[in-house]
Amino acid sequence: MNSQSIVPVCAYDIDQHGVARAVTEAWPDTKPHEGYRWLHFNRLDATFETWATDHLPRAAAKALLQSETRPHCDAIQGGMILNLRGVNLNDGADAEDMVSIRLWVSEGLIVSARRDKIFALDAVRADIDAGRPPRDIAAFLAALSFGLTKRIEAVSLGLAEATDEAEDRAFDEKSAPPANIPALRQSIIKLRRFVRPQAEALIALGSGTVWPLDDLAKGHLRETINRNKRTIEELDATNDRLGAIQDHEDAKAATALGRNTYVLSIIAAVFLPLGFLTGLFGINVGGMPLIDSQAGFAMVAGGCVAIGALVLLVFRFLRWL
Repeated sequence: MNSQSIVPVCAYDIDQHGVARAVTEAWPDTKPHEGYRWLHFNRLDATFETWATDHLPRAAAKALLQSETRPHCDAIQGGMILNLRGVNLNDGADAEDMVSIRLWVSEGLIVSARRDKIFALDAVRADIDAGRPPRDIAAFLAALSFGLTKRIEAVSLGLAEATDEAEDRAFDEKSAPPANIPALRQSIIKLRRFVRPQAEALIALGSGTVWPLDDLAKGHLRETINRNKRTIEELDATNDRLGAIQDHEDAKAATALGRNTYVLSIIAAVFLPLGFLTGLFGINVGGMPLIDSQAGFAMVAGGCVAIGALVLLVFRFLRWL
């Protein structure tokens, strides 16, 4: 008798009549059951590696235990490996730091593993506890995919709304320029890193060639795939809008810098001859004119004013002012 034990995050047997029963085995097996069995683990559990190695095909155990993954859907050793990502809605986390959920699916069995809490999986678990379990494995996969996509879509819409506010501020001369554009673009980059390959994984799953699906599950997955594609398009459009806002802010800064540089250049051009004149009259050598004249200072000052006015008139004539 096996004396080992493991504590799953949750574990259920769902029979063909849609009745769920909690699995209480200390070391649950993976043999096909009437209906299907769902075993959900924390992959950081010290005993999970031993359990996976003991019960699952080698490739499946390795896939569930990998430290880094990207979304994909592949048939392997009579089953399916499905890796997906969800937005991180845990307290204190950034939503765009997407968390991974890994699934091994075979006849009558779903084994899932995660590190951080996945709210889409918790929603499936809540439905089971409320007496509304997915009727079969295909329905389970459709519900999970939809839950992940719906939450990604909500985060994408939040980024779009933040971009709307930044856009309004950027084109309102009375408002301070938006300071959150780099942070928004970084969030979009992080999301797009996984949302695009996730679309490919969902398309592979929805085709029914990797895992058999009935018409109802295919219909649900088609809707999920469409929403995922719209999310990608929304992220692309939002990123383009942020690029246009950044270009507008850069253009405004360049215009202001050019205007200020131009003003300083005009001032320098006006005072260049005056500086030469005052420097010339400031040398302390014999023979300087107007040294003994009582009106010498007034004459030099008047000459400086006249030269400055003449320079300004020349600039006006040349349309530099």
